[in-house]
Parts: sequence; C-alpha cells; structure tokens
Amino acid sequence: MQITRVSSSSPKPELTELPALGMDAKSIAEDFRRHFNRTLGRDRRCKSAFYMYEALVLALRDRLMERWRATRYAYDEEDCKRVYYLSMEFLIGRTLGNAMLNLGLCHEVEQGLHDLGVLLEEVQEAELDAGLGNGGLGRLAACFLDSCATLQLPVRGYGIRYQYGMFRQRVEDGQQVEEPDHWLRNGNPWELERPEFTQRVHFGGRSEGYRDASGQLRFRWVDTHDVLAVPYDIPVPGYRNGTVNTLRLWGAAATDEFDLGEFNAGDYAGSVEAKNAAEHISMVLYPNDASENGKELRLRQQYFLASASLKDVLGHWTFSHGDNFSQFAQKNCFQLNDTHPTIAVAELMRLLMDEAELGWDEAWQITSTTMAYTNHTLLPEALEKWSVRLFRQLLPRLLEIIYEINARFLQQVALKWPGDTDRLRRMSIIEEGPDPQVRMAYLAVVASFSVNGVAELHSQLLTDGMFRDFSALWPDKFNNKTNGVTQRRWLAWCNPGLRDLLSATIGEGWVADLEQLAQLQQYVDDEPFQGRWRAVKQENKRRLAQWVKRECGVVFDPTALFDVQVKRIHEYKRQLLNALHVIHLYDRIKQGDTADWTPRCVLIGGKAAPGYAMAKGIIKFINKVAQVINHDPDVGGLLKVAFLPNYRVTAMEIICPGTDLSEQISTAGKEASGTGNMKFMMNGAVTIGTLDGANIEIREAAGAENFFLFGLTAEEVEAARANYDPQAIINGDEALARVLALIESGHFNQFEPGLFDPIIAAIRSPSDPWMTAADFRGYVEAQRRAATAFRDVQGWTRMSIINSASSGRFSTDRTMREYNAGIWQLDNVAPLAVEASSPL
Repeated sequence: MQITRVSSSSPKPELTELPALGMDAKSIAEDFRRHFNRTLGRDRRCKSAFYMYEALVLALRDRLMERWRATRYAYDEEDCKRVYYLSMEFLIGRTLGNAMLNLGLCHEVEQGLHDLGVLLEEVQEAELDAGLGNGGLGRLAACFLDSCATLQLPVRGYGIRYQYGMFRQRVEDGQQVEEPDHWLRNGNPWELERPEFTQRVHFGGRSEGYRDASGQLRFRWVDTHDVLAVPYDIPVPGYRNGTVNTLRLWGAAATDEFDLGEFNAGDYAGSVEAKNAAEHISMVLYPNDASENGKELRLRQQYFLASASLKDVLGHWTFSHGDNFSQFAQKNCFQLNDTHPTIAVAELMRLLMDEAELGWDEAWQITSTTMAYTNHTLLPEALEKWSVRLFRQLLPRLLEIIYEINARFLQQVALKWPGDTDRLRRMSIIEEGPDPQVRMAYLAVVASFSVNGVAELHSQLLTDGMFRDFSALWPDKFNNKTNGVTQRRWLAWCNPGLRDLLSATIGEGWVADLEQLAQLQQYVDDEPFQGRWRAVKQENKRRLAQWVKRECGVVFDPTALFDVQVKRIHEYKRQLLNALHVIHLYDRIKQGDTADWTPRCVLIGGKAAPGYAMAKGIIKFINKVAQVINHDPDVGGLLKVAFLPNYRVTAMEIICPGTDLSEQISTAGKEASGTGNMKFMMNGAVTIGTLDGANIEIREAAGAENFFLFGLTAEEVEAARANYDPQAIINGDEALARVLALIESGHFNQFEPGLFDPIIAAIRSPSDPWMTAADFRGYVEAQRRAATAFRDVQGWTRMSIINSASSGRFSTDRTMREYNAGIWQLDNVAPLAVEASSPL
C-alpha cells in the first residue's frame, strides 16, 4: 500500500490501493514464497507443512481481501438492505479447499506449488477443522453463507469465536472419551482481527428509572460487570463472482487484563480472575449445561452474541444515518438461527429505548419487523427455557423488557379469545410454577414477522402442534423453507471424480445451478456412462476403506455394500435401531442363513453430548457389538462394523462420496429436516429411511422406487403411543426376540454384566418415545430389499444416478432464494471491479 508523505499542516493523506494481484500459477507461487520467507520468516531448511499451509492461506487471503473490500464498497455505495444471520454455530470445517474452489484457483494453486516442489495434498492436511459448531445446525449456517455470497446477497454471519470446539472424541474400550478440541492453538490465518469494532457487553447490575430532559420516564442498566467482545472477521467468497461476504465472530476479553493492586499485593490468581471469567464466555462451544454453572455460561454466551452483534449493526447504522431510525426496518433484518439467539429480541428493544431513546411503540415496531425466526427442532427439551431467577441475576433489564412484551402480548390473546385462561397460560412467554421460566421460542414467535420450519413436514408439525395457538393467532406469520446443502463443498470439492464426470457430461453449470443435474436423467440407462459412474464410486469407496482402516483398524471390502449412518448420537436418530439390525445380520450368519447374501460394511459415527448418558451408552453398545462381529471367524467378510471416532466435516467429505446406502432412520415426526441425507443423495447414495423431515421431499424427488421406505408415519407414531406394547411386538417377531435374547445373554458384554440393561429396558418400555421395537420389522424388510437391489449392479447404478440427478432442489442456493423472496427481500449487489482504485 502506498502512503503519501505530508506535513502536519497538510490534509489527510490519501491511501491508494495496489494493483490487482495475479490469479495465475506463477503469481500465486511468488506470493507463496514471499509469505513463507518474509512474512513467516521460514527458509529452505523448514519442511513444515504447517508453515507452507499458512503461506498459502496468506497468498489466497490477499486475493480475497481485494474482493472483500470491493464487496463492502458496493454495499455501502448502494446503501442496500442487509441481513444479519445470528447463529451460535458455524461449522465451516476446513476453509482452504472452499476458498480455492470459489476463487477458481484449484488448478493454479496446485500447479504453482508443484513448480516449487510442494504437494498440495500435504499442505491441506495441515489445516484443522474450525471448532465452531457441532452438527447440522452449524453446518447449515455455513452452507447458507456460501450460497448468499454466491447469489450476491448482502448477508453477514454473526457467531462466537470459540477457542475450543465441542470436544475431540476418542474411543477407549468402546467408551466415548472427550478431549479438548483446541483448534485455535496455532491461530487462524483466515481471520482478521478488528479491534476498532470492539463492543462492551453488560451482565449483572440492576435497572433504575430516571426522567430525561423532557420528563420522559426512562431506564438505564447500572453497576454492571462488563465484558469486551472483540470481532474477528472471516471472508466468505461466492463462487467465481468476485463477492466476498463476512462471517464476524466475537471473542470475549476482560475490560482490564489484571488488577494491578491485587497483583502487587501478591494475589496473582486473584489479579487475573476477571480476565479468566470474561474469556470463559468464548472458551468452549456448548458447555455441559447439566449444572447450574453450565446453564449460566450458556445464557452468557447467547447474550454475548446477541448484544455484541446488535451493537455492531446499530453502530454501523448511526455512523451512516445518525440518530434517525425511521428507515432502519426497511434496511435491516435479523435472522435468528434457532432459539439460541432469541435474547436479541429483548436486547434490540433495550438498545432502541435505553440507548437511542425511542419510545416503546416505535422500538417494538422496528423489532417486530426486523426479527425473523427459524425453528430447527420438534424436541421440547431443545426449545430453550431459562429460569426467571437466572435472568434476574444476569440480565435484570432484559427481564423487565420480556415481562412487558409478555403483558402486551397476552392482551392481544385475551382480545382474540376472551376468558380463555387456559390459552393465556399456554401461550404466555413466562411459564409459571415454583421456578418460573422464560420460554425463549415463544419470545421468538411473538417478536418475529416470519417464523419458518426447515422441511414441509416439520413446518406442518410446528403449526399443527408446538405453535398451534400462535398459528391460529397469526396464520400468515408461518412458512416453510426446506433446508439444503451447498453443492460446491459437498460435491464439487469433496468428490473430484464425480465432479469431473459430471462436468465432462453436462458441463460445469451445475456448480452454480444444481438443478442442471436433472440432465443426468438421459444417461441413467447409458451403459458406458454407468460404467464411468461405477468407476468413480469404486475409487471413492477405496479411499473411504483406506481411511476406515487407518482411523478404526477395521478392513472394509470396497466391493461390499457400504451402509453408513453418521450424525449426532441421539435416541431419536435411532443408531440403536441400526445396531439391532446389525445383530440380526450377525445372528443370521451364525445360523447359517447366508443364501443370496450381500456382503455389508456398516459405518456409524457421531458424538454424544457429554451429559447424555443413554447416547454414550449407545456408543459403547455399538463398539462392543462391532468388536464381537469383527473378530468372529464365522462372519469373515460377510459383515464388518466400524464406529468412527471424532466425526467432523473433514470426515464427511470422505464418507459421503463413498457411501452406497444412506441411513436416515429417525422416528417419524422427530427430525426437523436433516442435511446429511441431502449430501449423501447428491453424491449418488440411495436412502433407507422413514417419512421424516426432508426424507419425504427426497423420496418425492427421486421416486419411491429409488428410496427404501419403512416405518410408522408421524401420525401413526402419535396414534400408537396410548397403547404401545413393545413386549407384544417382541413376542410376535422371532428375529427381534432372538436379537434381544442375544443381548440379554451378555454375548456382547461378557466381562461387564448388566452393561446394556438400560438399553434393553428402553426398547421394552411401553413409554419408549422412539418406537424402536415398532419399526424393527419394517426396517429389516427394507434392508433386505436394499441388499437384494445392490446385487443388481446395473439397477443399483441406475438408482444412484437418479438420486444424484434429482438432488437439484436440495441446494442451499434454492433455499436462500426462497428466504430472500419470502422473508428478506434483498437486492443482489455485485462488487465493484477489483482493478478500480478507490480510497480506503
């Protein structure tokens, strides 16, 4: 950057931008060498892949920086409407590959490094997965940002810069062992710290009223214990279009590094106590909330995200528009990704009233026309509730505002349904009782102008069930936006063999327009194309088999059926049902029932929440079953089972291209959408699943004949609950009875008697909410159909091609277009030309 030297009496120096960087292999190689030698201070003696990775990131980041700035200039010049996506998770995985792909530099980077004698594959392995999320919620948020940049929508993500991810999972003797996931131990070269935008976040203290100069009663929050929120920006490039949006992550810091008085007095631990307490807020993703301290930290995290983000947005607004908020709602929208950021509702009201000095009605008008809420779950325990007592302790001013919102809302309810006290109680944001609770999902619904589910069934169940009363009051507020995934990471990047085959066959347009995969329909019966498709799949299966051997020590035969279930471990996702079927197959082998057998390799992976005892028991169960089966000489190559430790984004990038059968077997009515099902489908896997979440739409798209359906529907599950008798089902199903007898005999836990008693009790319980026994027979029959179909090589290939060809609607590009058309109403804004010279 050139700086003009001027005297102290001269006007402000003009900073001009450097010429645009080259995008060819030679230019990238030169910048790589420059950063390696000069920025990082390494020399030819250094062979560390980590420093090579950092040098490459810096070379690419320079190019992103040009486009990042050009995008920001365009947004400012247009004074366009913007959306702010608030999420506690952004599971972005590795960034390097995505950046190269979206910049259109994959070949150039590989060639440039090759010319220097450096292997790109080795450099890529030095990058750690960003520990910013846990499961589908966070991965969806990352896909959304990718699609918004690709569609050139002015959308910024806001999250927390967790120093530690959820945890790194090891398996010891079948048991999940949690280790810290310090993904930031070497820093993050993709991020740019922006201390000039640091925000102050309040906790504790008290609320006091006062009269302003005009005699108006106002409130202020005093005697607070404050924490600083320091922003770190990560670039989010669109696909080959010059747009680079922003993911801003907040790191927590103390207002003072340490107390000098206490330090000088010799109390070294006490002198840094405030610093440590502040930094705890952004220390760990999802601290265990089984304890009161854990609950308090979770609430602190959520308010920290909401307050810092809203202050950031309002600061940008007042910088450009002063104290005039008349157009704020027309220019801004906040999308709440699930219930976690809902405290933003009360915080925006506080900022508008207490800081900007607006009246209640004006502040509520702005809040209720800028907040939009996406619900991601039908599980009551996931709809967060916080005790009024904890709220009063941590966020006293926010609690006052929530009570006022609730009082005014209940007046509306009473006008609509006079005298209906039961309805008032059901709909109240405050759940009364010995320990009153704030229902955060209800607060989100009341304050938002849009409430959406994430699959057609999920959205229907929200309006017919959980939010039925609210839907009756505001039917136009509710809508559906079926989830998706970005094909750029989940096909173009992670499956290069299939990417090249698709592009050679139908052109490259599908990378930006997934609907173009429908052109594959004309090739489903083309034998040469089928052969090339199978060759790609076999290579992906070989890669996956090598990886399973390295990670799990289990040998998978790439010619076998690869049967995969990878996702968070939870009872409703029914990894247990999968394990029961595995035992059933094992029992058949031991009985000699192997005529027309299809060799099968079963891969299961996922993490259980640290405080979720049953989920951790299921992990132990799967591992013990796998241990017995894999070491039984009677089984041989007929059946192999592996539990993958530390499932993560990078793992999925290897797994989904090599999968034949995608397990999406949740109890109907429990999975909001699912996105793993879409990744598998996109890569040509065939789904076995229930009519749950987006499975319904996947089956509609691919055709019933290309989907292995089983199980009760959501309506049948609810109807069966009153008279559910799993023992009668077990008595009437010899295979299930044999499976349970084998478990109860201790065959899989010979040296740990009683280990699986809780699992057996859950299956046999009439109150089992997951209906495991009820769906066992249907699942076994669907698995038989899948095994038979797999032996028909051409028929299976045909199903595989059709699934991929039918996946066009499951791109987040489509999802984001629907969000924009139905909720946000943003204009597409192209960045300025990178070559243009303009003042900083």
